[in-house]
Amino acid sequence: MDKILEGLISSDHSVPVKRAIVKKVMEAAEKEVTEEQCRAMFMLTTRLILLGEDAFQKKIGSQVLEAYARYHRSEFEHFFNKDFVLSLLQQGYGQLDHRDLAIIDYIHCCLRLLISCPSVLEIFSVIQVEVLRMVCEHPEPALGAHLSTLLSDFMQCIPRDKSGILFCQQLVRTISYFNCCATQEQELREYVHQVTKVCTLLQNIWKADQATLLPSLQEVFAIISSTDPSFDPSIALANLVQHIPIQMITVLIKSLTTDQNVKDANMTKALCRMIDWLSWPLAQHVDTWVIALLKGLAAVQKFTILIDVTLLKIELVFSRLRYPIVRQGALAVLSHMLLSFQHSPEAFHLVVPHVVPLVQSLNADGLPTSKAFLLQFTELIHCMMYQYSGFPDLYDHIVEAIKDLPKPPEEKIKLVLNQSAWTSQSNSFASGLLKQTGKSETGKTGLINLGNTCFMNSIIQTLFMATDFRRHVLSLHLNGSNTLMKKLQLLFAFLAHTQRAAYAPRNFLDVSRPPWFNAGSQQDCSEYLRFILDRLHEEEKTIQILESAKPKDAAKVDGEDPTNPTSSKDQGETHLTGAETKPANDRRTLIENMFGGKLVTGIRCMLCNCISEKEEPFTDLSLAFCPSVSSQDSPKQLGPSEEPKVLCQGSVNGGSEAPEPGSSTTLNTNVHCEQETNEPPRSVPDLVNYFLAPEILDEDNAYFCEKCSSLQRAERTMKVVSAPEYLILTLLRFSYDAKCHIRRKILDNVTIPRALRFPVHAPSLPGQRSSAASSPLQVDSPESSENLAKKLKPSQRDEEEEKKTRMDGAGETNEAGEMSVQSVPYVLVSVVMHSGLSSESGHYYSYGRNINGSDGAQYAAHHSPLQDSLGSGQATCSLCTCSAVPSPPEQSDTLPNSAQEGKDWLLFNDSRVTFTSFQSVQNITNRFPKDTAYVLMYRKQELPGQNSNGEPLANGMRPNAEPPLQKELLDAIIKDNKLYLQEQELNARTQALQAPSSSCSFRPNGSDDNNPPGSCGPSGGGGGGGGGFNTISRLVF
Repeated sequence: MDKILEGLISSDHSVPVKRAIVKKVMEAAEKEVTEEQCRAMFMLTTRLILLGEDAFQKKIGSQVLEAYARYHRSEFEHFFNKDFVLSLLQQGYGQLDHRDLAIIDYIHCCLRLLISCPSVLEIFSVIQVEVLRMVCEHPEPALGAHLSTLLSDFMQCIPRDKSGILFCQQLVRTISYFNCCATQEQELREYVHQVTKVCTLLQNIWKADQATLLPSLQEVFAIISSTDPSFDPSIALANLVQHIPIQMITVLIKSLTTDQNVKDANMTKALCRMIDWLSWPLAQHVDTWVIALLKGLAAVQKFTILIDVTLLKIELVFSRLRYPIVRQGALAVLSHMLLSFQHSPEAFHLVVPHVVPLVQSLNADGLPTSKAFLLQFTELIHCMMYQYSGFPDLYDHIVEAIKDLPKPPEEKIKLVLNQSAWTSQSNSFASGLLKQTGKSETGKTGLINLGNTCFMNSIIQTLFMATDFRRHVLSLHLNGSNTLMKKLQLLFAFLAHTQRAAYAPRNFLDVSRPPWFNAGSQQDCSEYLRFILDRLHEEEKTIQILESAKPKDAAKVDGEDPTNPTSSKDQGETHLTGAETKPANDRRTLIENMFGGKLVTGIRCMLCNCISEKEEPFTDLSLAFCPSVSSQDSPKQLGPSEEPKVLCQGSVNGGSEAPEPGSSTTLNTNVHCEQETNEPPRSVPDLVNYFLAPEILDEDNAYFCEKCSSLQRAERTMKVVSAPEYLILTLLRFSYDAKCHIRRKILDNVTIPRALRFPVHAPSLPGQRSSAASSPLQVDSPESSENLAKKLKPSQRDEEEEKKTRMDGAGETNEAGEMSVQSVPYVLVSVVMHSGLSSESGHYYSYGRNINGSDGAQYAAHHSPLQDSLGSGQATCSLCTCSAVPSPPEQSDTLPNSAQEGKDWLLFNDSRVTFTSFQSVQNITNRFPKDTAYVLMYRKQELPGQNSNGEPLANGMRPNAEPPLQKELLDAIIKDNKLYLQEQELNARTQALQAPSSSCSFRPNGSDDNNPPGSCGPSGGGGGGGGGFNTISRLVF
């Protein structure tokens, strides 16, 4: 039959005739045939299959071989033995090379025919050895695909144990040599199909033998991390990623990022090649693994790698957004790279030129998937433009292109940016010593305590949380300036944009420390606040005087548009002008605009009713504690076992009097005064009303009346005639007790209202006000210093303009001098707390209201009752006093489950910033008796479109958004952010090297992390044990 078949193949018969004869030959296989005839037939069909001239001959050979092998199994088993298979795999067949695809397919076909024969096991063992050898030779994709098909059908041919691990590793390396030379779509599809077959084989091996997975992945990393310039691994490796179990991400990324043997150059190369994998059309989870590795590197603070890779590959990732098949994964990686690269706009600005063309392309195709993708993409762009504002020349065309698409709310943008920064990545890959010290969840920056500098830190954070003031400071053009305002502007910029968890304000401390403050000693925060506000005010006044003295031509230069950066930069001068314009006749300083109010002190002689008044500016009011009802009783001496309510205290007027060396007066004074009373707790409005209440000057404090020319009994009154934008109230807790002859701190709890109404009197006519220069306002009462407001220094012009007048008769005074009163609403924005028993020891920390938008505007939306009672502004009994405004039900703190309430307030405790609630602010003294409110800041709430006097708000008086950073500030922040990332990376590497030999752990934020909010050592700390009098050296501010 073999001769018949051979002759038939070479004959000239038609194809139908040949097929009919072949059918007869196949039917003859059912009959008994000798072994020699079978062997001859097997050899002929093998030759036809492997060396056939055309597909017809190959097909005939396969059909006849299958028919004879089925009916003559033993003869075929003897023919297709292990020696024959070995010769095929090592030497080939005839002119066919051993790596020819036909040989692999022929073996595959024969194995299917012999699967039930015992001899096939010997063939399997031969194939196991030979396929390992073939894989080590790095076959082409086509051969690899055919081998994979064979091995997938006959898993018994796959090497086992150590050989199996080696086989997988070599198969991985084989894939890395799968270079694509396709130029046509069909060729490309075939290439992808071949790669997929090989990767599927690896997946099946990993499932069958999990011991082969990790060595295979190690081989993948060794390949992609190679820095050999002569070898560029194929992108086909991307197809393997989808077969790696997702649950192994944590283990693998930890292994890679914490391995000290992996050099930075290798890690950079590996990450770059993984990003290149985004181009592989069918790979899944590539973006997941790339982002996981980026986060892992950030967690172990290898920022140099992240910076290099981001700048190198960001444009390539962006380009992949044009291809729908890989678009979604590319966007995920692009979003992470841009949102995490927050120390500099460099990465974002690399892709800015490509944004508009992509938006136009997505709008043009009109596909639903493109529209959904465009929404995600524009949200990312809005976040980046918000993060790096101040580049209108770059962003204008982008804003125009996406103007019709929705913009995410500012709160969402801030949340996304805060969660995405490298320094906020959760580090689950490293233990104690490598723990990331990034920003807290609040997104705010703390201030490092530089040694007893909590007095400064609390005040800086309070000023920073004054939203309008901060925005005005950041919008000032101070190019080339070396003023205190410039230092404050730089500090505010760092607090807003640094990636550090806590910033060290060394430069600002050096220039803002009052001359009488000793370096390293504990100081009074109220005194410090007054000093810096006065100095900022005087600086701006001086600059105004210098500018007014310039020639007219110079004045024209100064009058240029302040938003033009070249106008001030070219002159190299200081211009204290904001981005918004002020009226030309407004010569008030920024401090006067924000914190300045006016207070009228009047003294009326009770004999002749002559009234003398003096108007003085102020930046904060010092509120003394009103005496209790039982103040007339003699003080009770406390026994040694009784808990004192009022303990020894420091300076008289809120100052910080450091004890003299060797002096133990304060520490050894054990006389405590306590007034027995069952009165309810005082409130801030109570202290304000006591401050504004009339005071009788009599006996030793009698007033010298010029009209009467003698000392007379008189009444002194204080009236606020101009309400500041920010009302600062200082509670005078530090005073000198003349009866007990001790310095003491008043530990009484004071109720702090969320909002209050403050009485403001309309000013008298100029002719009705008199200067008190000739009237002795300075009296010798022990409490007089507590009742005086802390003032800005009045200018000489103001003093000259003050005039004195006298009015005869009480009836005339009431008729001509009566002032209308307006109740101005204020909302609380900050509270500075003092924790401790005396001014010589303790700690300052502050609470700040977490406000978006303008300070007063947002609160106004929820507190319309404040506006309802303003009426016409005429004086009434209720308007003449300060009163608290109860919170409406939706703002009440009785809803502990409110998520928003839990994030309305922030606690600033040096380097630590945490979320808190207003209820915590109100109850802090109840929970920690040594922690008391000291400085309060309230923000004036305006009626819509009007100020407190009913006049329209000036343009730009309340900026509604954070101003863009000026180039000088942005450059400084970028430089420091890069330095910070380098410091973090260096520290991480150092700690990683020390970790194996270190048995201790420490907390990056210091010991105060474990203490109550006010703690900074033994003396402070909310009931932390009261060891403050044992040793001064242990007290840490």
